Amino acid sequence: MYGVCGCCGALRPRYKRLVDNIFPEDPEDGLVKTNMEKLTFYALSAPEKLDRIGAYLSERLIRDVGRHRYGYVCIAMEALDQLLMACHCQSINLFVESFLKMVAKLLESEKPNLQILGTNSFVKFANIEEDTPSYHRSYDFFVSRFSEMCHSSHDDLEIKTKIRMSGIKGLQGVVRKTVNDELQANIWDPQHMDKIVPSLLFNLQHVEEAESRSPSPLQAPEKEKENPAELAERCLRELLGRAAFGNIKNAIKPVLIHLDNHSLWEPKVFAIRCFKIIMYSIQPQHSHLVIQQLLSHLDANSRSAATVRAGIVEVLSEAAVIAATGSVGPTVLEMFNTLLRQLRLSIDYALTGSYDGALSLGTKIIKEHEERMFQEAVIKTIGSFASTLPTYQRSEVILFIMSKVPLPSLHHAMETGRTGENRNRLTQIMLLKSLLQVSTGFQCNNMMSALPSNFLDRLLSTALMEDAEIRLFVLEILISFIDRHGNRHKFSTISTLSDISVLKLKVDKCSRQDTVFMKKHSQQLYRHIYLSCKEETNIQKHYEALYGLLALISIELANEEVVVDLIRLVLAVQDVAQVNEENLPVYNRCALYALGAAYLNLISQLTTVPAFCQHIHEVIETRKKEAPYMLPEDVFVERPRLSQNLDGVVIEFLFRQSKISEVLGGSGYNSDRLCLPYIPQLTDEDRLSKRKSIGETISLQVEVESRNSPEKEERVPAEEITYETLKKAIVDSVAVEEQERERRRQVVEKFQKAPFEEIAAHCGARASLLQSKLNQIFEITIRPPPSPSGTITAAYGQPQNHSIPVYEMKFPDLCVY
Repeated sequence: MYGVCGCCGALRPRYKRLVDNIFPEDPEDGLVKTNMEKLTFYALSAPEKLDRIGAYLSERLIRDVGRHRYGYVCIAMEALDQLLMACHCQSINLFVESFLKMVAKLLESEKPNLQILGTNSFVKFANIEEDTPSYHRSYDFFVSRFSEMCHSSHDDLEIKTKIRMSGIKGLQGVVRKTVNDELQANIWDPQHMDKIVPSLLFNLQHVEEAESRSPSPLQAPEKEKENPAELAERCLRELLGRAAFGNIKNAIKPVLIHLDNHSLWEPKVFAIRCFKIIMYSIQPQHSHLVIQQLLSHLDANSRSAATVRAGIVEVLSEAAVIAATGSVGPTVLEMFNTLLRQLRLSIDYALTGSYDGALSLGTKIIKEHEERMFQEAVIKTIGSFASTLPTYQRSEVILFIMSKVPLPSLHHAMETGRTGENRNRLTQIMLLKSLLQVSTGFQCNNMMSALPSNFLDRLLSTALMEDAEIRLFVLEILISFIDRHGNRHKFSTISTLSDISVLKLKVDKCSRQDTVFMKKHSQQLYRHIYLSCKEETNIQKHYEALYGLLALISIELANEEVVVDLIRLVLAVQDVAQVNEENLPVYNRCALYALGAAYLNLISQLTTVPAFCQHIHEVIETRKKEAPYMLPEDVFVERPRLSQNLDGVVIEFLFRQSKISEVLGGSGYNSDRLCLPYIPQLTDEDRLSKRKSIGETISLQVEVESRNSPEKEERVPAEEITYETLKKAIVDSVAVEEQERERRRQVVEKFQKAPFEEIAAHCGARASLLQSKLNQIFEITIRPPPSPSGTITAAYGQPQNHSIPVYEMKFPDLCVY
């Protein structure tokens, strides 16, 4: 029966006759359009025949491919495309199966033209929105084949470019067809993403090769359209833009693996470009997922070469800055924790020389300079990411980093590495560098929030360490926090300007919150500044930082009380240089003199008290003529001009505390406080510096207190701390506690058993004493103040005090604060 139908055309089914009629005798004539219209009308009228039409067209196409009749193959594919575009009935699924079978046959061919033809048909099919779902369709073959085409290595460059572009278009078609259809095979599965993403990255990677060709100006626009790299980038952006929350991980992981396999972290240019595409393509609320993937990958590569880890960190930096503009989510502290952990690991690697902690046969030798580069990259990343965070998150990061800084104690020995460098010291330096990066540009109106007590205590503890580099970092960090108006660069050099208006300082009135902060922490700050000035290992940078810190406190946080204390502090520093009980080198003593001159010159012009300015100016002029080595212009230069004999400094070269208290007291400042010499309060914090033992620290405290007592001329030798002394102190403290307990018992017993009249008389006596004290205070307060003009001379030449009502007094401008 079938044989008869094959010979007799009139007996063949109608759909076969219609299909045969669309093919001309000469394939160069192309598709017979009138017969194609009849076939389309028949398919629309009898949709149940559509699957048979597709099967027959597929049979003819396979036969023509085998016989190398490629003209008829093109006609068959054109007919299939038109039928797909016209028919959207429920039977389309069976027809699509035949269509995909024919496309697969073309893609399997070794002929580039057939591969491109099949890809173009598939792309047209991918753009069709089907009315009915498909439950059993699979695109595994197409994903594999299109990915293979993306890696084409054809000898002909033009053909290779066309094949690669066809592969990219095919992958784009697969994504469009399946990404939003839950009934289709999940294109986000790792088995598919591991093929699609690397194929796109492979073409992105060869953008330089495509750009190296220099087409003629007339061909340039056409070449730009045919660039596989641009097409791959568009496809990758479209793919990532369609990714849902749960699919980001599967899309990012192949990117990381591709960069690992092709060693693309070290140049890091391509890696950064890839992740910029990713970060700008995904939805903003998914940004933190990419950051988490990078952090996990950094941990996984913790034993890789330093250049690889540095590349990952650079990419992380770029991605984090972009993510911060969207939503970083809960990954803020996680990111900093990972970076700080990698920083500590890098320090260990640099010290031990290997990733395993010990050198052995076959161990990879670590280059220390590469680890240094990695550490700098981590610190830069920490700073760049922190600069994008809001103030409250930045404060949390600052506290978090500070909590990681190891502080030496009396109970923990410091470890040493094979190079003799201290592991804890390197960790401290790196973490303080990170903290400095985070604090740079930090703006917070409330200093209590910017420098909370727990943070300030830990930070200032590091300021007492022997290491000069650590102390310098602490000073710079404090300057970054206190400088809120961008004045720090104006104090980068120490000088005695005759007119500070040229600095154009930005000055604001001290707020109530700042006043509260200084009441609470000022003595702590002064003490650390004072102790920092006495360090033997200080260099010019330290003195410049100390000058900047003093100047910024005067501008940002000062009221009249703070100004008085700062002046006392600087005069105490002058005494340190003059007495030289610390046996400081000549340079340090000259530097302290110069530091005091520069600061007092600044504060005198800020307070605008003429007599104060005149005294400071006179001393500076005297030094210029006879002792230039006590001024910053001669000390803080490349080749300091110093004096070899500083023991005979005459009083005219010094700023006198009595004179300053006199002139400032007349302008309303607290002259009683100005007359008191500054004495730092030594605390247990000194023991954290590991400079001295407990006994030496206590002896030092006793010695300093006795030295600064009013009976200075009657020197008492420092008390020697012995075992018997400590034992006696413990016993005495127990006895005191017993006495206090007994006294409390007696008071309670008295109030329980004594008669009411006796208790009332006792309380009345105390009330009378309190009232008398209050009356004395009120009398002093209400008494009219003396006249600012001093005294006037009455008759007979007798001086007579004259008082002016308060509302008529003219008060001078005491200070800019």
